[in-house]
Amino acid sequence: MGKVKIKKNDVWIDMTPMSDVMVLLLTFFMLTSTFTKTEPVKVVTPGSVSEIKVPDKDVLNILVGKDGKVFMSMDKTTDLQTTLETIESDNGISLTPAQTKKFKDDAMFGAPIDKLSDYLSLSQSDMAATIKTLGIPTDSVKDSSGKLGRSEFQQWVQAAVDAAQMNGGRDMKIAIKADENTPYKTVKKIMSELQDMEQNRYYLITSYKKLED
Repeated sequence: MGKVKIKKNDVWIDMTPMSDVMVLLLTFFMLTSTFTKTEPVKVVTPGSVSEIKVPDKDVLNILVGKDGKVFMSMDKTTDLQTTLETIESDNGISLTPAQTKKFKDDAMFGAPIDKLSDYLSLSQSDMAATIKTLGIPTDSVKDSSGKLGRSEFQQWVQAAVDAAQMNGGRDMKIAIKADENTPYKTVKKIMSELQDMEQNRYYLITSYKKLED
């Protein structure tokens, strides 16, 4: 007796709704995510029980390595551009358009002003290696009359604060992120320079640790 062949019906599943959902989720995460900038040096922050969150916008981040080298970053490109223009004007330097673009594209900046042009003339890979050996000086410098003026660190901070005011009348917050092994005198020096500028409110970034029962 012959076998009866049963016709098989192919099952077709419409994947369009799933694709739409995946695209929507991907778009949502791309628009709401905050990307962490690459830092020139690895910093392990000390622990604390403070739950105060550092703002995500209008923040001047000050990174202090365990060797005391200081770096900075800002979240708005317009503020970064204005800050750089102020530093150029105040110190009589002029960067090329290519150097300016590199400065704005860099995750963090931290070169002495007199070495800024040479640093920005390097390739991207050489910049990443060189910035670790530089850092923003915190020592006061003499002005044209021979008197001690603001340090380069103070110049950058003031230029950043002024940039936020110029670009919309915003207040620039300051956040300090130091390594747990950074000498206390280095952190105290930075705090003292901020106080000399009447910048008495700033965040200290730490790693959150819950209290033991």
